[in-house]
Amino acid sequence: MVKKVLLLAVLALALPLAAFADSSIDISNAGGTITGNASGLSLSGSTLFKVGSAVGSNLGSLTFSTGAFTSGNAQMGGTLAAGGSFVITGNGTNGVPNGVIFSGSFNNGATWDLVTLANGTHNYVLTGAVVSASGQVGATTQITINTGKGFFNGATSLSSGDTNLTVPEPGTLSLFGTGLIGLAGAIRRKLSLS
Repeated sequence: MVKKVLLLAVLALALPLAAFADSSIDISNAGGTITGNASGLSLSGSTLFKVGSAVGSNLGSLTFSTGAFTSGNAQMGGTLAAGGSFVITGNGTNGVPNGVIFSGSFNNGATWDLVTLANGTHNYVLTGAVVSASGQVGATTQITINTGKGFFNGATSLSSGDTNLTVPEPGTLSLFGTGLIGLAGAIRRKLSLS
Protein backbone atom coordinates (compact mmCIF):
# COMPACT_ATOMS: atom_id res chain seq x y z
CA MET A 1 0.00 0.00 0.00
CA VAL A 2 2.87 2.40 0.77
CA LYS A 3 4.31 1.72 -2.71
CA LYS A 4 0.98 2.67 -4.33
CA VAL A 5 0.81 5.91 -2.38
CA LEU A 6 4.42 6.72 -3.37
CA LEU A 7 3.61 5.95 -7.00
CA LEU A 8 0.59 8.27 -6.84
CA ALA A 9 2.76 10.99 -5.27
CA VAL A 10 5.33 10.70 -8.09
CA LEU A 11 2.51 10.85 -10.62
CA ALA A 12 1.13 13.99 -8.92
CA LEU A 13 4.54 15.64 -9.17
CA ALA A 14 4.86 14.77 -12.87
CA LEU A 15 1.40 16.06 -13.86
CA PRO A 16 2.23 19.79 -13.54
CA LEU A 17 4.69 19.42 -16.44
CA ALA A 18 1.79 18.53 -18.72
CA ALA A 19 0.01 21.72 -17.65
CA PHE A 20 2.68 23.79 -19.35
CA ALA A 21 1.90 22.35 -22.79
CA ASP A 22 1.20 25.27 -25.08
CA SER A 23 -0.15 25.79 -28.53
CA SER A 24 1.65 28.17 -30.82
CA ILE A 25 0.47 30.41 -33.65
CA ASP A 26 2.97 31.76 -36.17
CA ILE A 27 2.10 35.19 -37.55
CA SER A 28 3.95 36.89 -40.44
CA ASN A 29 3.70 40.48 -41.62
CA ALA A 30 5.35 42.77 -44.19
CA GLY A 31 5.28 46.37 -45.30
CA GLY A 32 4.60 49.42 -43.23
CA THR A 33 7.02 52.00 -41.90
CA ILE A 34 9.40 51.71 -38.95
CA THR A 35 10.32 55.04 -37.42
CA GLY A 36 12.82 55.54 -34.64
CA ASN A 37 14.95 57.87 -32.58
CA ALA A 38 16.29 58.00 -29.00
CA SER A 39 12.71 57.69 -27.71
CA GLY A 40 12.34 54.22 -29.29
CA LEU A 41 10.97 52.52 -32.37
CA SER A 42 7.46 52.22 -33.79
CA LEU A 43 5.80 50.39 -36.68
CA SER A 44 2.63 51.42 -38.49
CA GLY A 45 0.88 50.22 -41.62
CA SER A 46 2.24 46.65 -41.60
CA THR A 47 -0.02 43.98 -43.13
CA LEU A 48 -0.51 40.41 -41.90
CA PHE A 49 -0.12 37.79 -44.65
CA LYS A 50 -0.03 34.64 -42.49
CA VAL A 51 -1.88 33.82 -39.26
CA GLY A 52 -1.44 30.16 -38.31
CA SER A 53 -2.59 28.17 -41.33
CA ALA A 54 -4.51 31.11 -42.85
CA VAL A 55 -2.67 32.80 -45.72
CA GLY A 56 -3.71 35.85 -47.73
CA SER A 57 -2.50 39.19 -49.01
CA ASN A 58 -4.23 41.15 -46.20
CA LEU A 59 -5.38 39.35 -43.05
CA GLY A 60 -5.06 42.34 -40.73
CA SER A 61 -2.35 44.54 -39.26
CA LEU A 62 0.50 44.65 -36.76
CA THR A 63 1.62 47.81 -34.97
CA PHE A 64 4.08 48.37 -32.15
CA SER A 65 6.05 50.91 -30.19
CA THR A 66 8.99 50.22 -27.89
CA GLY A 67 10.48 51.89 -24.87
CA ALA A 68 13.36 54.36 -25.28
CA PHE A 69 16.93 53.30 -26.04
CA THR A 70 18.83 52.52 -22.83
CA SER A 71 22.08 51.90 -24.75
CA GLY A 72 23.15 52.45 -28.33
CA ASN A 73 20.87 54.18 -30.80
CA ALA A 74 18.53 53.60 -33.76
CA GLN A 75 21.34 53.97 -36.32
CA MET A 76 23.97 51.66 -34.79
CA GLY A 77 21.76 49.27 -32.78
CA GLY A 78 21.20 48.99 -29.05
CA THR A 79 18.96 47.95 -26.19
CA LEU A 80 15.44 49.28 -25.65
CA ALA A 81 13.67 49.73 -22.31
CA ALA A 82 10.61 47.76 -21.29
CA GLY A 83 7.22 49.15 -22.25
CA GLY A 84 5.56 50.30 -25.41
CA SER A 85 2.75 48.40 -27.07
CA PHE A 86 2.38 45.51 -29.49
CA VAL A 87 -0.99 44.94 -31.18
CA ILE A 88 -2.03 42.31 -33.75
CA THR A 89 -5.46 42.91 -35.31
CA GLY A 90 -7.29 40.52 -37.65
CA ASN A 91 -9.80 41.63 -40.29
CA GLY A 92 -12.00 38.51 -40.44
CA THR A 93 -10.54 37.23 -43.73
CA ASN A 94 -9.83 33.49 -44.36
CA GLY A 95 -10.94 32.43 -40.88
CA VAL A 96 -8.78 34.99 -39.03
CA PRO A 97 -10.70 36.60 -36.13
CA ASN A 98 -12.05 40.10 -36.69
CA GLY A 99 -10.58 42.44 -34.07
CA VAL A 100 -7.62 42.39 -31.69
CA ILE A 101 -5.89 39.00 -31.71
CA PHE A 102 -3.13 40.01 -29.30
CA SER A 103 -2.27 43.11 -27.30
CA GLY A 104 0.78 43.37 -25.08
CA SER A 105 4.07 45.13 -24.44
CA PHE A 106 7.81 44.47 -24.36
CA ASN A 107 7.93 43.62 -20.63
CA ASN A 108 11.68 42.96 -20.60
CA GLY A 109 12.66 45.42 -23.31
CA ALA A 110 14.02 44.50 -26.73
CA THR A 111 17.21 44.58 -28.77
CA TRP A 112 17.80 46.40 -32.06
CA ASP A 113 20.74 44.74 -33.79
CA LEU A 114 22.68 46.07 -36.77
CA VAL A 115 23.92 43.23 -39.00
CA THR A 116 26.36 44.00 -41.84
CA LEU A 117 26.12 41.37 -44.57
CA ALA A 118 29.05 40.16 -46.72
CA ASN A 119 27.93 42.37 -49.64
CA GLY A 120 28.09 45.49 -47.42
CA THR A 121 24.34 45.93 -46.97
CA HIS A 122 22.80 46.44 -43.56
CA ASN A 123 19.95 44.60 -41.87
CA TYR A 124 18.42 45.70 -38.59
CA VAL A 125 16.63 43.11 -36.48
CA LEU A 126 14.32 43.92 -33.57
CA THR A 127 13.82 40.99 -31.18
CA GLY A 128 11.98 40.81 -27.91
CA ALA A 129 9.46 38.95 -25.82
CA VAL A 130 5.99 40.45 -25.68
CA VAL A 131 3.55 39.70 -22.86
CA SER A 132 -0.18 40.46 -22.64
CA ALA A 133 -1.56 42.52 -19.77
CA SER A 134 -2.84 39.34 -18.10
CA GLY A 135 0.62 37.78 -18.37
CA GLN A 136 -0.92 34.53 -19.64
CA VAL A 137 -0.09 34.86 -23.32
CA GLY A 138 3.41 35.49 -24.61
CA ALA A 139 4.96 36.17 -27.95
CA THR A 140 8.40 36.42 -29.39
CA THR A 141 8.88 38.70 -32.32
CA GLN A 142 11.55 39.32 -34.90
CA ILE A 143 11.19 42.33 -37.19
CA THR A 144 13.75 42.81 -39.99
CA ILE A 145 14.53 45.77 -42.22
CA ASN A 146 17.16 46.09 -44.96
CA THR A 147 18.63 49.55 -45.52
CA GLY A 148 20.95 48.61 -48.36
CA LYS A 149 24.45 50.05 -47.93
CA GLY A 150 23.13 52.97 -45.93
CA PHE A 151 22.22 53.09 -42.24
CA PHE A 152 18.81 53.52 -40.61
CA ASN A 153 18.02 57.24 -40.91
CA GLY A 154 14.89 57.54 -38.78
CA ALA A 155 12.31 55.90 -41.07
CA THR A 156 12.28 52.97 -43.50
CA SER A 157 10.02 50.26 -44.89
CA LEU A 158 9.67 46.96 -43.06
CA SER A 159 11.09 43.94 -44.91
CA SER A 160 9.49 41.21 -42.81
CA GLY A 161 8.16 40.34 -39.40
CA ASP A 162 7.61 37.04 -37.63
CA THR A 163 5.75 36.69 -34.35
CA ASN A 164 5.15 33.45 -32.51
CA LEU A 165 2.21 33.61 -30.09
CA THR A 166 2.22 31.04 -27.30
CA VAL A 167 -1.19 30.28 -25.80
CA PRO A 168 -1.67 27.89 -22.85
CA GLU A 169 -3.83 24.97 -23.89
CA PRO A 170 -7.06 25.01 -21.82
CA GLY A 171 -7.66 21.29 -22.47
CA THR A 172 -4.37 20.36 -20.84
CA LEU A 173 -5.11 22.53 -17.83
CA SER A 174 -8.56 20.98 -17.33
CA LEU A 175 -7.10 17.48 -17.68
CA PHE A 176 -4.54 18.38 -15.02
CA GLY A 177 -7.30 19.61 -12.68
CA THR A 178 -9.39 16.47 -13.22
CA GLY A 179 -6.33 14.32 -12.47
CA LEU A 180 -5.69 16.18 -9.22
CA ILE A 181 -9.31 15.71 -8.11
CA GLY A 182 -9.08 11.98 -8.85
CA LEU A 183 -5.76 11.72 -7.01
CA ALA A 184 -7.17 13.53 -3.97
CA GLY A 185 -10.14 11.15 -3.91
CA ALA A 186 -7.87 8.08 -4.12
CA ILE A 187 -5.65 9.32 -1.31
CA ARG A 188 -8.67 10.17 0.85
CA ARG A 189 -10.11 6.68 0.28
CA LYS A 190 -6.75 5.04 1.16
CA LEU A 191 -6.46 7.09 4.35
CA SER A 192 -10.04 6.31 5.45
CA LEU A 193 -9.44 2.54 4.95
CA SER A 194 -6.28 2.59 7.12
